[in-house]
Formats: sequence, structure tokens, C-alpha cells
Amino acid sequence: MKKLFSLIAALMLTLTVARADEGMWLPYALNGQNLAEMQAMGCQLTAEQIFSFNQPSIKDAIVQFGGGCTGEIISPEGLLLTNHHCGLSYVQKHSSIEHDYLTDGFWAKSKGEELPNPGLSVLFLNYVEDVTEAVLKGVTSETSEADREELISKNSRQLEKDRKGDRNVRIEIVPFYSGNQFILFEYDEYNDVRLVCCPPWGIGKFGADTDNWTWPRHKGDFNIFRVYTAPDGSPAGYSPNNIPMKSKWFLPINLGGVKPGDYAMILGYPGSTDRYSTSYTVKNVIEEEGPAIIDCRTTKLENYRKHMDADQEVFIMYASKQASVSNYWKY
Repeated sequence: MKKLFSLIAALMLTLTVARADEGMWLPYALNGQNLAEMQAMGCQLTAEQIFSFNQPSIKDAIVQFGGGCTGEIISPEGLLLTNHHCGLSYVQKHSSIEHDYLTDGFWAKSKGEELPNPGLSVLFLNYVEDVTEAVLKGVTSETSEADREELISKNSRQLEKDRKGDRNVRIEIVPFYSGNQFILFEYDEYNDVRLVCCPPWGIGKFGADTDNWTWPRHKGDFNIFRVYTAPDGSPAGYSPNNIPMKSKWFLPINLGGVKPGDYAMILGYPGSTDRYSTSYTVKNVIEEEGPAIIDCRTTKLENYRKHMDADQEVFIMYASKQASVSNYWKY
């Protein structure tokens, strides 16, 4: 559900309580936005506990997984939870007719059995800055749209290069509010991420996408990975000498569950947001774009399904593609 079209490296906060509120807020600016309202609803956290550059906070447990998903650190040793379809392509690469982890599931019974995944990375946010003025340098009300885009691209590339220097970090500059605000995000990138668990297909994809994008859910929509570091704790590529990450912060699992009226919030990485779209844009999506996209993806899914049902090897090869297209189709 969280693997979206294009990655915006922003943190999204949505509040749901007995009387649900909703919206998008940047956690680094909570004090200037709606923290008081959150606390009135029952939030017992301070802004510093949610998001801080000076001390460990919840933001250190929320990661950008695989370039397009959100993940959550849930142990002091780098254990990571994400959606079932977000990790599916990596499970697929480890699967075969003889070891069909997609259908049968996989569970590493020890750290030595956890499976490495070349090409998979996890990003931890460590710095944010509004760089609108620098990105829009040279842009005026008289600048043409084409020249504006060229200037923004040039300024952004130069700023990313200057800020990165020779440091081992990832820099991204992201447009907000239709290109009227630009925010720089700096990440630490970890490239040794190992598969710990994938539930069987009948659990992870129970009911297909019937209740996707809705609540409640009736499936085990998760995969579990673990982040590893070099022995000194720094980001590193895969090595048998690497160690499980010593998490700055992790989300404890509450086995007691929740009760009506409990405060809840969502913190994560949305691919994009159309919150400020005009009514004409919404009408176009509902009446024109949406039906066309659904028709196209329905045809793709029907063809995938026909061949996947007929041949288990094809099922393994196309499981991740089918899950991704089905996710977007339901959306």
C-alpha cells in the first residue's frame, strides 16, 4: 500500500482518533503547526520525542525502504517491518520451484540464515533544511516555465553537490506545494539489508486486494528484514563481518492491543500528495484518467493471472509485478 508512484522524501503525519482528523504535516515543524491539537487529542509525546536532530527520536525508527516504501525499526538490533509487496521482489529473487518462499513463506531461525539482498537500501533521515531561496535563485515572475524548470534543475544539482562534498550521505531536494517550496533532505544510506521473514502467500496476499487501501485489513501484510552495519556502526555494503544495526530508536510492539478512543498517528514516506489539487483535477481523475488506468491494469492483471495460474515458475517470476500492478489498480 505504501509503494507509490514517485518518491517524495517527506515525512507524513496523519492523525486518527475516535474523532479522526487528517492532513499532512512535516514533523520537523510540528511545534509551529498543530502539536497542541495533537496533545489535546491524547498524544503524550513532545515534538522532540517525535522528531529531533539533537537526540534519538521516533523519526530514527521510520525509514525509507527500497526507494519507494516506508519501513519501521522494531528492535534494538535493526529488525525492520514493511509491507508485504514492498519486499516481495527481493523474496522473489531468493525463490525457485525447489524453494518457493513466495508460496510457502520464509523464516530465518537465526541471524546466520538471514538472506542478503544486493541492490536493496534503507535510508535514515538525519538533516532537513528549507532551501527554497537557493533553488529559486534567478527565477522571476517574468521567467518562462521552461527557463524556470532549467534554473531550478541547475540550482538544485549544484546545491546537492556542494552539500554532499566528499561525505558518504545521500542528498535529495524535493519540491512542495507545486514547486513553490523546496526542502533539502540528507540521509544515511545502509546497503546491507537482509531478509528475515516473509509470510506464506495465502497470509500475505489473503483476499488479494479486496481490502487494500481500506480499514480494517484481513491479511498479514508484512515482510521483515534486518539492517546490518560495519563493525564500527557505519553504513556498509554486504560483508559476512557486518553486525546487526544498533538502533538509535525502535518501536516496541504492544501485545496488549488498542481500545476505542486511543490516540493513533501514522509517520512515513508518501510517494506524492495531491492534497492541493483543484476540483477540476479531481473531476478529471475520477471521470477520465481513473477509468482508463483501471481498464489498462485490469487487462494486465488478467493476463498475468492466466499464465501465473498455469505455471508455478511463471508465478514466481511475475509475483512481484502482479502485486505492484494490483496495488495501483485498487488505488
